[in-house]
Amino acid sequence: MNVSSNIKHKICYTCRQKGHLDFRYNPVTEVQNMATQGTGSAEASNAASNTDPKTDPNRKLAKSNDPGWKYGFWPTIGNRDVVQCCLCDRRITGGITRLKEHLVGGYGDVQKCVKTTTTIAREMQDAMKKKRPLVLDDEGEQQGEDNVIVLTEESQDVARRIVHPSSGTAAKRKQSTLKFSEPKEPTTKSVGSMLRKTPIEVVEERHSKGSSQVSIQASIRTKGEREAVNLEWARFFYECSIPFNAANSRQFEIAIEATAQYGSGYRPPTYHELREPLLEKVVKETDDLRKKYEDAWKQYGCTLMSDGWTDRRGHHLINFLVNSLEGTFFLESVDASSEVHDQVMLTDLLEKKIMDIGVDKVVQAVIDNGANYKAAGKLLMERFPTLYWAPCAAHCLDLMLEDVAKLKEFKKPISRTRHVTTFIYRHGRLLSAMREKTNGRDLVRPTATRFATTFLTLQSLYKHKDALRFLFTFEEWTGCKLAKTKAGKKVYDILLSREFWNSVEDCLRASLPLIIVLRVVNGDERPAMPEVDALMNHAKQKIKASFSTENKRSLLNKIIQIIESRWDRQMDTPLYGAALFLNPGKFYTIQKENDEYVGHLRGCFNDVLARMVQDKSIRNKIDQQSMLYEDQRGDIFKNCMALQTVKSKNPRK
Repeated sequence: MNVSSNIKHKICYTCRQKGHLDFRYNPVTEVQNMATQGTGSAEASNAASNTDPKTDPNRKLAKSNDPGWKYGFWPTIGNRDVVQCCLCDRRITGGITRLKEHLVGGYGDVQKCVKTTTTIAREMQDAMKKKRPLVLDDEGEQQGEDNVIVLTEESQDVARRIVHPSSGTAAKRKQSTLKFSEPKEPTTKSVGSMLRKTPIEVVEERHSKGSSQVSIQASIRTKGEREAVNLEWARFFYECSIPFNAANSRQFEIAIEATAQYGSGYRPPTYHELREPLLEKVVKETDDLRKKYEDAWKQYGCTLMSDGWTDRRGHHLINFLVNSLEGTFFLESVDASSEVHDQVMLTDLLEKKIMDIGVDKVVQAVIDNGANYKAAGKLLMERFPTLYWAPCAAHCLDLMLEDVAKLKEFKKPISRTRHVTTFIYRHGRLLSAMREKTNGRDLVRPTATRFATTFLTLQSLYKHKDALRFLFTFEEWTGCKLAKTKAGKKVYDILLSREFWNSVEDCLRASLPLIIVLRVVNGDERPAMPEVDALMNHAKQKIKASFSTENKRSLLNKIIQIIESRWDRQMDTPLYGAALFLNPGKFYTIQKENDEYVGHLRGCFNDVLARMVQDKSIRNKIDQQSMLYEDQRGDIFKNCMALQTVKSKNPRK
C-alpha cells in the first residue's frame, strides 16, 4: 500500500471525526494498512485481504446494530459463542460482549487487543455503558440484538442494584446475568403477567387476617422513596380538596395497585374519558352486578330497605336498598323534597320499587320508625298479601336507649359524666396526663348512634375509675391552678363520690345488654333476624337479674316498660319468631329450657307460612318437613353430622 493511500485514509478519518461522513472509510482496513505500512510488502496486503470475512465464504458477520461487529466475526458459523477479532485475529469465547471487553482492555480474564486504538476502545466502552430494560432473553447477546430504548427512572434504579460480572463463560453468564433487550412481542401476554395477581386480589390479600407478605418490588424500595410518592398523593388531595377519609376507600388502594402494575409512563384518564366512556363502562358493570344479585333475590328472597335523610341544601332524599344473602345493593335515591310525605305517597313509592324488584322476590320491607312510615307499612301489607313490613331494629334500639337515658335515676350520672369528660378534653395538659394514666385510651368512644355513645362513654369512665381517681388525687393535680377552680373542684368531687359510681353501675346494667343487641343488628358478619329475638329475650332476662333487689324493683319496672313499649309493640312481626324457629343453633337450646316460648315460635312460623305460601299443597309439604325438623326426626335432622354442626353453621346457608 503506497503512502498516498494511507494519507487518504487518514484524511477521511479526520473528516469523519469532524462530522464529514465518508462511507468509504473502514477502520479495520485502516488498522491493517497501518500494520503493513512498515514492510511495504504486497504479501502482507494480500494476507489482510484474505482474512476479510466479507470475502471469505467460511466466515460470517452478524446482522446487528451492535458496533462490536465492525471488529469481529464468527470464524465458525456453527459455533456462535466464539468471535474472532479482525484486528489481532485472536478468537474470543463468550460472544460479542467479551469481544468488546477485549477491544477496551482492563478486564480480568480477557486479554487486551494489541492492535486496538484509543478511538475504538472509547467507542466500545460507550456501547457497553448503554443501559437497556431488563428482559429475560437467551438470543439477544449471541445475535447481537442491541435495540436500545430509553430506560425509566424505576428500571434504572433496579439496574443499578444488579451486579454484572466482568467475565465468565457464556453458560455461567446465562445463569447469573440479565440481558438488556426490548421485548420482541409487547402485545403478547407473558407468563409473569398471566400469573400476576389482579389489583383486587392484591388488596384483598393485604387486608386479610394474618397477611404479612411483601412484594419483591416493595422490599427493594427505601423509606424515602415511599415518602416521596406519598407526598405527591398528599398534594393531590390538598389541591383538589378531597376529603381525607377517601384514603380509607378500598377502591383507592385498588386504583394505586393497578397503576403500579402498569408501570412507568401511565397516562391518567382525561376529563372527557371520566365524563363519558369510563362512566358508561362503570354503569354497565353495575347493571351486570345487579344481575348477580337478582339471582340471589330469586333464590332466597330479599328485603327492601328505605331510609330518609336531609342533605346540607335542605333536600329530603329517600334511599332504597335491597339486602339478600349476596349482600346489600343500592337501588336508587329519590328526591322527595316537593312531595307531601303522607302514607299514600310513601306507599306508592314503595310499591313502585317492589314492582321493579319483583313481588315474588320481596319478603319484607324495612322502613323508618316515623308514624307516617308505620301507616305506609300497614297499607303496603294490604296491597301485597304475601309481604311483611317492619321498622328499623337499630333505630328502635336507639330510641330505647334514649328513653332509658331520660329516666330520673340516670339523668344525673349522665350529666356528671359529660361534665367530667368536657373538663378533661378542654385542657391539653390534663388530657395528656389522663391518657398517660389510661395507657393511651380515650374516655369518649364515638359510635354509629348518639345514645349508644353516651352509655359507652359511661362504660369507659367506669373501666378507668381507679386511674381517674389516682390522677385527681396525685400531687401534680393538687398543686396546679385547675384544682383550685370551681369546675376543677366539681370534677374532683364527682370522681371521688361513691354515689356517682354506684349510679354509673346501674346505668351500665340497664344499657349494656341492649347495646350488645344493637351491635348484632348493625353488624354484617352474621344475619341478625335469626338471632335478634333470642338476644332481646336474653337482654331482658339479664336486666331483670341485675335489678333483682327490692330497692331496685321500681327502676326495673320502668326499664322493662320502655323495652316492651318500644320492642314488643313496634317490632311485633312474626318474621323474627319464624327466623328464630328456623335457627337450629338457638331453637334446639330453647326447646330444652322453655316449652312455652317454643310454642310461641311455632305459632310465628305458622303465621308466616300461611301468609307467604298461597299454594296449599306446597304449604302442607313445608309444614310436614317443619315437624320433622322440630322433633329432630328423619334422615337429615337426626344425622350426627347435622347435630354436631348445628351451632357453627350459618343459619341462612
